[in-house]
Amino acid sequence: MPYITVGKENSGTIDLYYEDHGAGKPVVLIHGWPLSSKSWEKQMPVLLDAGYRVVVYDRRGFGNSAKPTSGYDYDTLAEDLHKLMTKLDLTDATLVGFSMGGGEVARYLSTYGSGRVEKAVFISAIPPFLLKTSDNPEGIEGSGFDGIMEGIVADRPAFLAGFFPEFYNIDVLGGDRVSDEVVRLSWNIAAAASPVGTLDSVSAWLTDFRDDLTNIDIPVLVVHGDADRIVPFTASGKRIPGLVGDSRLVVIEGGPHGVIWTHANRINRELLDFLGRQARPLEPVVGLS
Repeated sequence: MPYITVGKENSGTIDLYYEDHGAGKPVVLIHGWPLSSKSWEKQMPVLLDAGYRVVVYDRRGFGNSAKPTSGYDYDTLAEDLHKLMTKLDLTDATLVGFSMGGGEVARYLSTYGSGRVEKAVFISAIPPFLLKTSDNPEGIEGSGFDGIMEGIVADRPAFLAGFFPEFYNIDVLGGDRVSDEVVRLSWNIAAAASPVGTLDSVSAWLTDFRDDLTNIDIPVLVVHGDADRIVPFTASGKRIPGLVGDSRLVVIEGGPHGVIWTHANRINRELLDFLGRQARPLEPVVGLS
């Protein structure tokens, strides 16, 4: 398996697992919390079939990557992404950030610029600023994040078992757009993540990305479900276009947080349209949008 070393902790290296497939313009898929690059299962084949080079990687602490006890802030996470982009010498790339991954996209572009990147996509993403403050009344009360951290500390596996039904809106979409097995797979991936990384990442969600977004000088696509219970649309996706000059907002009606699975066909069409290619029909489509 391919790895890139991004740092060191005591006697061990901090290595990120990545996959690099296909040819053509690169598309870098950055996963959300508390999953791994495996969450892009519905997007990778479609992008490869459309003629793109697809790069995915596991954030430090998650998936097959090293699990250090530090570095779960967005300056470090964006630096990890920068080291991967540089190592693979990616140019004319599109960065696609899902959920927490949207933070890497925003901070990377603000810090390192768009020299290697021509487009960016935010899906169910946490920018611009999730925490409610006096100058950010659209945000979420801090007590909500405190509750998440308390749940993780008390019983992380149990917390995750309650988290994923809300991630996919199982009470509404279960059995139709998402199976029990998908929820189980998500739990298995999340349970194997670093307990420290799982907890510390929650604090990173409170990062203020408003200035980062105003520095973005490339076209941006924002996709968000209006029934997202994890990262509410009104606190996040709805506000990103107001801070980015060249942007397009797509709202998925009834879409939960995990739209890259529940509404994969729609996500894939929007991605390929934004990338400048037309999607081939997916088989079977069974009427899903």
